[in-house]
Amino acid sequence: MSMFRLANVIFALASSLAVATQSSVSLALEKRVVQHHQDAGSGKSQQHKMAYFGTIQVGNPAQNFTVVFDTGSGNLIVPGKDCTSDACFSHRRFDRQASKEIKPVNCDGSAIASGMEQDEITITFGTGKITGQCYQDSICIGSACSMGNFISSTEESYAPFASFSFDGVLGLALDSMAQSNEFSVMNLLQQSGILKKPIFSVFLSDSEHEKSEITFGDIKQEHLASELYWVPVSGSAGYWEVEIEDIYFDKKPQNLCKGCRVAVDTGTSELAGPSQVINQLEQLLQVNDCNSLDHLPKLGFAVRGPNGKPKILSLSPNEYTSEIGFGSCSLSLMNLDVPPPKGPLFVFGIPFLQKYYTVYDHEKSQVGFAVAKHKDETPETLLEVEEQHQEGHKNSFLARK
Repeated sequence: MSMFRLANVIFALASSLAVATQSSVSLALEKRVVQHHQDAGSGKSQQHKMAYFGTIQVGNPAQNFTVVFDTGSGNLIVPGKDCTSDACFSHRRFDRQASKEIKPVNCDGSAIASGMEQDEITITFGTGKITGQCYQDSICIGSACSMGNFISSTEESYAPFASFSFDGVLGLALDSMAQSNEFSVMNLLQQSGILKKPIFSVFLSDSEHEKSEITFGDIKQEHLASELYWVPVSGSAGYWEVEIEDIYFDKKPQNLCKGCRVAVDTGTSELAGPSQVINQLEQLLQVNDCNSLDHLPKLGFAVRGPNGKPKILSLSPNEYTSEIGFGSCSLSLMNLDVPPPKGPLFVFGIPFLQKYYTVYDHEKSQVGFAVAKHKDETPETLLEVEEQHQEGHKNSFLARK
């Protein structure tokens, strides 16, 4: 056999071995809800924080941490052993002295220059913030492991972190939201060739009778009740966001939000949108009595993929309202005013993700939506926008009342 043919055989064997070792990893997710009372005088309350989290490993030997897999942030953050905040003491803390391969790095991903001290970073999350230092070490999601950078917090605000059941956050936003590519866990897994496909997918259930899970490297067909509808990511903020063509009541366009975008966010417990649009929706829908929800339309958001007609991702009245006490209901969309160029922006949090199975394509920067298949439920199908409604935008819910 010639050296040339021998080299080809060796290359082919190596390639087949690499393909054989590529796989997918699924992690079970646990749901927790923190009840928060807003107004003691009126007795009104709401489920303030809902989160789904799973277990990963950091360091060598591995140290276990529960984390929220958050598509709205870009970095892995875990409490450090040297953090003395109350929020850190209520969670597992990373002991860097116990890890054999740990390496301090600057928080922009660069090496620490000789004679220089390690820098720090402060990151804000909604009503709280963390301060921490950056390290490189082994990061494992199930059997998928890679060397990568992460943040070990040295200080965490009491609110909201002390009330959370999980230890930290694993950011799964696009690479541009991470401190650098070495901080993006999906980038590291893709570059290492561990995953069968450069994607991850999320299935969230509100039922105790089925398992919520996140899968890296593949799509779980058993969770799909419809075909996947792929939509390209828009914007440059690093969110998994797509463009909204309009808001629909059932199949009727309302001409409320032309050119808006929506960020699909697994780390947000609510639905949110621009205050002007939310105010208009409140006036049009007039959500008051919980017993009259059957008379309300489906609330849909029309998005267009790269080819084909737009499709409406809709929520039923029970899914876009919440009870506020004494038989009264309200629209469960909160105000969120993000100024241009990043806004106006909607956020589809957990209530949306409990209805739709979502797939995040890291390589092609696109999001796939499918109606989720839940146990003992009759699923709906994705709706296509009809051509007759593409032109006029004349019909409204008010006109039919």
